[in-house]
Amino acid sequence: MDTSRETWITGIGLLSSLGEGIETHRARLNSGDVPVTEPNTFPSFLFHPLGPVDFDKQIPKKGDQRQMELWQRIGTYTAGLALTDAGVAGNQEILKKIDMIVAAAGGERDVKVDASIADELRTANNPEAKLNERLQSELRPTLFLAQLSNLLAGNISIVHGVVGSSRTFMGEEGSGVQAVQTAHARIRAGQSEIALVGGAYNAARPDMLGLWEFAKMHYRDEYKPVFAPGRKAGMATGTGSCFLVLESRKHAEARGAKPIAKITYVQSARAKRDPGGVRETVATLIENAKQHAHGAGAIYTSATGVEPVTSEEAEALKAAGLPVRAVVSRIGQTFESMFPFGIAFAALAVADGKLAAAMPNVPLESAGMDGVKSIIVSTVGHWRGEGVGIVEAI
Repeated sequence: MDTSRETWITGIGLLSSLGEGIETHRARLNSGDVPVTEPNTFPSFLFHPLGPVDFDKQIPKKGDQRQMELWQRIGTYTAGLALTDAGVAGNQEILKKIDMIVAAAGGERDVKVDASIADELRTANNPEAKLNERLQSELRPTLFLAQLSNLLAGNISIVHGVVGSSRTFMGEEGSGVQAVQTAHARIRAGQSEIALVGGAYNAARPDMLGLWEFAKMHYRDEYKPVFAPGRKAGMATGTGSCFLVLESRKHAEARGAKPIAKITYVQSARAKRDPGGVRETVATLIENAKQHAHGAGAIYTSATGVEPVTSEEAEALKAAGLPVRAVVSRIGQTFESMFPFGIAFAALAVADGKLAAAMPNVPLESAGMDGVKSIIVSTVGHWRGEGVGIVEAI
């Protein structure tokens, strides 16, 4: 392979319950501090809340902030962090050729409007007519537009001036894998020189918490890490965003950029969800990755905690014989941005030559040797969407 087409990670933007930015996350991941959770906002619905953030720092216009839903503000802010970290923020010559690939869901619902309509329909003499009346007055064009998944990319373009090509993928965890895979493939093929890749999720939404509860997927208990013995089934969601600046080695060297790590391999998959399907798929993904990795020293997984798929994934991870770090245990389940988060955390680990601190009393999270230079990043969707990647030191 032409080494000038290597995919270098030259910028990382992070915003989660652990805080903001690379150094804050590096310190919290390495310290072994207890993750930040919020059990009281919606009693018995545990999730990982957004840490302190001053949106003015990356989104200076209040008007821009007001027209965004929270997940869009989080994503736009974090994209700015990544561009700044890569040293390209404000550089119009580079911004105009950045390919943006966003993994996004639909927009946030106006829960107050939903509740008020539901209340009125309970006592209305003509519910159908009342519903039509309210929909005509409440579902304004601006409200509808706020639901569009590609508005995150649009807001990033408006606020930060990223005006190259733009792609938005939908599909929860799988969309995050596809976003990174597409950027990596385009850079390797010479179709792109620099890309901005990532996603965002707001977990503090009663409508989504209710949705996961109806699906019997939400975690309702005191905090325990994924893979902890005796942990109840379910995913503790998290508010957060991760964006990566991915760049060809040739382009990065030409502008004197300092890389954090490199992505050498990405593969996506879709496991059968019959008994044993996830175990088989994950085992195959990891085995394929091992053949491409240069002595992988650990696996960073985005295991959700949903069963039975998490137990099957654990069996495949145990058979792989490598130390494991569960990203969701640290920041919660962030869906579209889970794979980018895994890539980012692995990049920090290989850059430091040190794995994140292991979770106590979790056998899969065994101690890792210092000097790690290669990490496999794995994702298994809560419903669908699997993938694996390799992050290596430079």
